[in-house]
Amino acid sequence: MGADRGGVAYGCGRGGRSGLAWSRRFHGRAGASARRGCPKGGLSSRDAARREALGKSRGGWTTKIHTIGEGRGRNLASHLTPGQDSDTRELVRLLDAVSVRRPGGVGRPRKRLDSLAADKAYSSRANRTTLRARRIPHDIPEKDDQKANRRRRGSRGGRPPAFRPEGYRQRNTIERLMNRRKQFRAVAIRYDKLASRYRATVQIADIFIWLRAKPDRRS
Repeated sequence: MGADRGGVAYGCGRGGRSGLAWSRRFHGRAGASARRGCPKGGLSSRDAARREALGKSRGGWTTKIHTIGEGRGRNLASHLTPGQDSDTRELVRLLDAVSVRRPGGVGRPRKRLDSLAADKAYSSRANRTTLRARRIPHDIPEKDDQKANRRRRGSRGGRPPAFRPEGYRQRNTIERLMNRRKQFRAVAIRYDKLASRYRATVQIADIFIWLRAKPDRRS
């Protein structure tokens, strides 16, 4: 699993100020002055931007796509957040969104992953506790500060979490999925103003990725 940040190809506001809406002036008659922050639907500009999954990060306005993919680099669950949001807080929401239909459509869909490989951004005690409670084997490397804190506490720091380098190598499948998505310009550069439309754009790209993939082998 992983996350990717995409740029936004539009701005709003008077004098280049960013926002989600803008006011117009008609020539020849007086008009209402532009209100600061570009309020939309009674929300402040910051809250409206968050509702549309827009946030300021390095490079300006960005949107982050959090994704869980299967072993062949195809999407299972995705979620949009503003670009500055933390990755680690989205793990549980992604796990809850996974639903794989069984062959023939008989029985309940599968909700539990066989295994999970994620980068250091998801290395937190809360995430590891959740994965153990759901009986999902996982390979997530520890952050350097977490290692130093555990060693500083000595025996009270506990044992290091289990980590298999060979299992972590499978994380390259999510990187390949992100690269396939970026072949669609409307995904790599967000042109859509609304989060619902950009989410639909990502879903259409994922449909093409699934259709172009080779059929699964029967066991």
